[in-house]
Amino acid sequence: MEVLLNKLYEQNELTKDEIVYFLHHLTPELQKRLFHMAVETRKKHYNESVFLRGLIEFSNFCKQDCMYCGLRRSNRDVDRYRLTEEEILECAAEGYKLGYRSFVLQSGEDFSYTEDLMVRMVTNMKARFPDAAITLSMGERSEAFYRALYYAGTDRYLLRHETASRSLYESLHPGMSYDNRMNCLRILKDIGYQVGAGFMVGLPNQTYEHLAEDLLFLKDFQPAMVGIGPFIPHSETPLKEAIGGSIQDTLVMIALARLFVPNALMPATTAMGTLDPQGREKALSAGANVMMPNLSPLMVREKYALYENKICMGDEALHCRNCIEMRITASGYKIELSRGDHCNFTSTPEKGTTL
Repeated sequence: MEVLLNKLYEQNELTKDEIVYFLHHLTPELQKRLFHMAVETRKKHYNESVFLRGLIEFSNFCKQDCMYCGLRRSNRDVDRYRLTEEEILECAAEGYKLGYRSFVLQSGEDFSYTEDLMVRMVTNMKARFPDAAITLSMGERSEAFYRALYYAGTDRYLLRHETASRSLYESLHPGMSYDNRMNCLRILKDIGYQVGAGFMVGLPNQTYEHLAEDLLFLKDFQPAMVGIGPFIPHSETPLKEAIGGSIQDTLVMIALARLFVPNALMPATTAMGTLDPQGREKALSAGANVMMPNLSPLMVREKYALYENKICMGDEALHCRNCIEMRITASGYKIELSRGDHCNFTSTPEKGTTL
């Protein structure tokens, strides 16, 4: 086990069999060393910085029917909403006043937000906040859509691969294509986005072999961002009786992902804080380095329920920022309010964003 851990730290790679063996035989003492190595690896690329992104959840409509998600189209109990372009810009303006220079616009797969509408919105955001980075997370769209939004000024795109196992993916995403998911990720990277991938830990029927495949996919794809969080069952989904993922298992995967993709930006997710009051701080201590305070209007926050009992639903944007800053500082890290680009980010004359 020592040999495997040292190999991973020094070479940033293991085989699938080695990953599975490591997970089966991980002791508390080795886990401590794993977390320490993950933190040391993060420091090499980002020092003690924790980057803040202002999150705007602008629509909870979704055309997909994923088995685990509270926003799935079959859930009739969801109070659906869509923010207008002006409401989204108002959220960004509030965040900008609070110092944020990075915004994440996230929604379900809602095709009411057409290419033309999104191009106009991104263009307006860039005109009003020229020194801010814009990230979109809207699911699977066409290559033409992705290209249009990139050239309108979008810097990053988040699209979790969810699982690198074809069979597990197909069991969780009825009507969706594993190949199309992976193709979308490749297209986004080829266009020039800083791309975010990621997966959930603790899904029903997920094995160490599946998790090893996730890590190897990340190693091969080399995303700019990696989002990993625990699966939390939602009572209005087919997986409502499932057990769900644990904080500890998720921390191990965050640390391993940090070592497989050393220079990635990795969020300490809200889901971690939902399962454990210290969950986000623990994620920072396992190699994460991003937090995303919520800028969405209070009237819609509870409606964006991918899972239940989500934290920070009633916090004003200022309070949310102050709370997160206090947590980051108390954990011994430095708050970073810049664009927070990937450490290998460079600009190009034609667009200004590339890796």
